[in-house]
Amino acid sequence: MPTSREDAVRLLGRAMEWNGRRSRSSLRQVSLFLLCVCVWQSGAESLRYSLAEEMERDSFVGNIAQDLGLAPSQLAARKARVVSEGNQQLFRLNPSTGVLTAKETLDREAICPQSETCTLFFSLFLDNPLQLIRGEVEVLDVNDNSPVFPEKEMILEIPETTPPGSRFPLESARDKDVGSNGLQNYSLESNSHFSLAFGKRKGGTKYPELILEQQLDREQQRDMNFLLTASDGGSPPKSGMAQIRIVVLDANDNPPMFSREVYEVHMAENSPPGQLVIRVAAMDPDEGSNGKVQYAFSQASDGSQELFELNPETGEIRVAGKLDFEEIKNHEMMVKATDGGGLSTHCKVQVEVMDMNDNAPEIALTSHTACMPEDAPPRTVVALFSIRDRDSGENGRTECTIDGDLPFTLTPTFGNFYELRTNAALDRETTAEYNISIRATDWGPRRLSSRESLWVQVSDVNDNAPAFSQELYSMWVTENNSPMVRIGSVQARDADAGSNARVQYALVREEGQEQAAVSVSSESGDVYVVRSLDYERVRALEVWVSAADGGSPALSARALVRVLVRDENDNAPVVLHPGAESGAGAGELVPRWAPAGYLVAKVVAVDADAGQNAWLSYELAKATEPGLFRLGLHSGELRTARAVAERDAPRHRLVVLVRDRGQPPRSASATLAIALLHDFSDAHVRLSQDAPPAEPDDTLTLYLIACLACVSALCLATGLAALLMKLRRDRQRQAEPLPTFPTAVAESDAGSLPRSLVYDVCLATGTLSSDFHFLGPLLPCFPTGMSPGGAPQRSSVCSQEVSNPGEGVNFTAQASLSEDTSPRPAEVACAANRGVELNAGSDQSPWLTHQ
Repeated sequence: MPTSREDAVRLLGRAMEWNGRRSRSSLRQVSLFLLCVCVWQSGAESLRYSLAEEMERDSFVGNIAQDLGLAPSQLAARKARVVSEGNQQLFRLNPSTGVLTAKETLDREAICPQSETCTLFFSLFLDNPLQLIRGEVEVLDVNDNSPVFPEKEMILEIPETTPPGSRFPLESARDKDVGSNGLQNYSLESNSHFSLAFGKRKGGTKYPELILEQQLDREQQRDMNFLLTASDGGSPPKSGMAQIRIVVLDANDNPPMFSREVYEVHMAENSPPGQLVIRVAAMDPDEGSNGKVQYAFSQASDGSQELFELNPETGEIRVAGKLDFEEIKNHEMMVKATDGGGLSTHCKVQVEVMDMNDNAPEIALTSHTACMPEDAPPRTVVALFSIRDRDSGENGRTECTIDGDLPFTLTPTFGNFYELRTNAALDRETTAEYNISIRATDWGPRRLSSRESLWVQVSDVNDNAPAFSQELYSMWVTENNSPMVRIGSVQARDADAGSNARVQYALVREEGQEQAAVSVSSESGDVYVVRSLDYERVRALEVWVSAADGGSPALSARALVRVLVRDENDNAPVVLHPGAESGAGAGELVPRWAPAGYLVAKVVAVDADAGQNAWLSYELAKATEPGLFRLGLHSGELRTARAVAERDAPRHRLVVLVRDRGQPPRSASATLAIALLHDFSDAHVRLSQDAPPAEPDDTLTLYLIACLACVSALCLATGLAALLMKLRRDRQRQAEPLPTFPTAVAESDAGSLPRSLVYDVCLATGTLSSDFHFLGPLLPCFPTGMSPGGAPQRSSVCSQEVSNPGEGVNFTAQASLSEDTSPRPAEVACAANRGVELNAGSDQSPWLTHQ
């Protein structure tokens, strides 16, 4: 079946060529079939409805869905919309029902004031696929207007010499209705002198005329009055009346005479005011006042009398207003010429307005998408608009363009409609909005154009993930910090907008990972340390921080935050050797033959701090004989400053001060006892040799005896109490944990000697002979009186026999009573990394401590 009239004509030509060899009857059948197809195709392209005027608002016009054979749901799915031609939208389409209704009450006389038929055109637009269907609604006239005369009283001055049969045109009544509802008939009140007749104008309209049936006689009757009634053809009919007054004038037997009954003029619509249109002239052969002619408009078409002015003396008609071809194309006026005696005659002036290119094209926007997502595909429809030029011919032909280089294009659709589409991908981050200027230009001699600006906002799509300013953030915090101290911030930016650019920060925590020591503000990105840090335990920590935007789905990025702990001088040095367990200090043996520079001992200390806070220096704070020994400032090595002489005392006590370089500096001290021996088997070393015997004092002796008695009683009471406490603690000892070395000290690699070589050797008073050998390792021996809380028990006895057949070691150690009540980092009575065998010859045996 043909899809258009052109296809039908093409098929008709082929059929005629083919039927040249056929009979004439076959040609008629084919031609008739193609003609029916064309008529069917033409009818399928438009919808026709009718609606009586003055109907209520939202009155039913027609069911478009039913007429098109579509379901109402299809209209809604295809975004059906109705657009009326012109500036005013008169109809409304309900997409859910497919019913077309009037948006307001229609007044045919206001919409189509000069038309016999009033037809309103509209366009129906359907999407998916795009389809345009034209429709028309004929507004039917109802008899809602009565005939109205321009004047309620018409005065005619008729000379008494007027012969019977003379005609006198009267003002026509006007009825805004048309057809049978319009003006149909005039009737005149019964009288003896006049009858009513009708004349016809060029357009076929009738106007009333009075016909003089009987000679007038002014002496018998000077004036006459009767009614003229105009009736329409409505049901029921409406009518209007006017009073006709006849004034009989004295004799003036020559009326004015126009040279032509009809004057025709062509005027350009852009004629300026004051321009001469035409000059009418009427001649009166009478003399005097009866021959002086005055001109005036007797009647004119609607709106014409305001556009022209008539000189009553000369008969010149000039332009008084703006002539517009698009509003009124033809003007018709009746000019009355009256002489001084009251005689008059009429002529008709017809002015045809010529079209000029005085109207720029008009752009009417039908639909407009003000906001487009940036991921909209190319060829997306942005707007639909139409272009209309009220001029005619080439003056009304238009073309449409877009100003500038923009990612949009214009596509003609149906008739004078255009689609504005995208022709490239949009990127909000590059251009957030477009000002599209559409220019429409006509083809007149003086080309006129108009412009319409459309703003298209590009809406954001979450297509950009947040980006950190750095991949790695390094932040410092000083140890022993206050909780929730701010140490810095991370920052991520998102190129999107709105909620898609709102960044939230969070720590990335792996499954099973403990809570981190830092936190991050979700809004500002500030990084806080939630608890106090200890440099000696944690020197640095790393966490991952994620930044997620508020899009759906959300996009995120990661950055590594490295927190470095800055050391503070919060730890004093800890002396590892000599140990501080005994009040008398550790013991070292030096032979009398030791030369200068002989290594006596090495003071080993560690500081849990780092850097300058852990740089240690050693100095002798106190010495029995300052010139005999010297201490290395940085090594801690104690050496003889000179060769040992016979005159030197056999025992020396040195106080070593260890100081770090922190601010403020911290220090620790240790006591070192040194015994000078001829050889290690010498049994003549006595404590009594260190000091000369004291002079006897009787008073002092008495005091000492009294004190000894008091002390003996106190010791007895203390011994009983200690025995009871020991029995109680023995029950609790099984639940005690074994003591451990300090973590900071045990893990430190400071000091100048390895731990396996750190030892203290002390000799008790009155040792007769001793010898020792470096053998295998010894097992540690822990205190017997350590409290459950881990506090050291300063009055303790450690006596243990260790026998190891593999090493052949026999070791007996005894810890002496210490009166030093200062706290110690760890209480170790006896521990050895290398074995020592000691044989004693008396009950006052030597004792050894080893760290």
